[in-house]
Amino acid sequence: MLSQIKDIAEKLSPRLIEIRRHIHAHPELSGQEYQTAAYVAGVLSSCGIHVQENVGKTGVVGNLTGNGTDQRTVAIRTDMDALPIEERTNLDFASCKPGIMHACGHDVHTTVGLGTAMILAELAEHLPGNVRFLFQPAEEIAQGASWMVQDGAMREVKAIFGVHVFPSIPARSVGIRYGALTAAADDLEIFIQGESGHGARPHEAIDAIWIASQVITTLQQAISRTQNPLRPIVLTIGQINGGRAANVIADQVRMAGTVRSLHPETHANLPQWVEDIVANVCSTYNAKYEINYRRRVPSVQNDMELTKILESASREAWGNGNVQILPEPSLGSEDFSLFLEHAPGSMFRLGVGFPDKANYPLHHPQFEIDESAILTGVVTLAYSVYKYWQTEKSMSES
Repeated sequence: MLSQIKDIAEKLSPRLIEIRRHIHAHPELSGQEYQTAAYVAGVLSSCGIHVQENVGKTGVVGNLTGNGTDQRTVAIRTDMDALPIEERTNLDFASCKPGIMHACGHDVHTTVGLGTAMILAELAEHLPGNVRFLFQPAEEIAQGASWMVQDGAMREVKAIFGVHVFPSIPARSVGIRYGALTAAADDLEIFIQGESGHGARPHEAIDAIWIASQVITTLQQAISRTQNPLRPIVLTIGQINGGRAANVIADQVRMAGTVRSLHPETHANLPQWVEDIVANVCSTYNAKYEINYRRRVPSVQNDMELTKILESASREAWGNGNVQILPEPSLGSEDFSLFLEHAPGSMFRLGVGFPDKANYPLHHPQFEIDESAILTGVVTLAYSVYKYWQTEKSMSES
């Protein structure tokens, strides 16, 4: 089966590069993927795959029925949205939309999802069960997965695979991670209420800016002194606003940021931990406070057995030298984790790095990929889906 998958992928490769370049040139922001969704639906329909549109607002679902008696459904999730970044790659197929760019590889993800669908549609008679292709909107704002789940995209799904490009891994290689792949990500908003006063007489006021600085400093220091160093936390305040004039002590400050963590227990305790620290600082200096702590997405925890399937498929397809077992997770976030609340799954890293020139990081205006990675991605996913049923069959027989 692997040789058949590779043969089909090789024949499709020029078409897949065309698809990727078209999507790259026409990026759409989160929740606005109307043209991308219509394009995806058209490609799926041309393969004979049953298509559902407007699943999770602008999401697309393709259902492929296998030829066997196994009624289980395996899902493949890829995302479609772009970022509000001005592209500076000078590519012939660079974004035609000012200020919008596929700077996180979602154009590649969508293409890989479509390529995998094309291959498996051609091999449907050899599939014991069903495959569902989830083309997700709004990953960059961590909302699209929940939209699709609410619309029933995960009903009857028994396992799910995902992929994300990684520029630090060379093209034609993949990265496999057991356990935690990405971090839980939460939003944090803190208001400090003091009392205004003359800048020359601070003892007559309650300085909200100074107290806010104490809050930030105490939060950062407390991570290293009160939290388990083997369970990392990153707390970043990215916005701070306050003050009315240079000679007036500020009575109000708003801070906003992000909180990242890997361990589920740590993640569960973070809201109370943050509030305790803010409350203590504000109490010391007679200020009032308000905290809005919003859960966004949990950590992606790759399922052991499904990750073994990805690793095995990758090694068979590309050889041991092109498979990296990633020793560390990322503190970036992924709403793929919301699908994992409904079925076990695993996401792998697709190497897209160039061997002979600079590789810019994700979300950079000059981010670009080695397009040979597309073939690697579709073969890896298609073969992993096939091996899923073979592995399950051998396990049940044993």
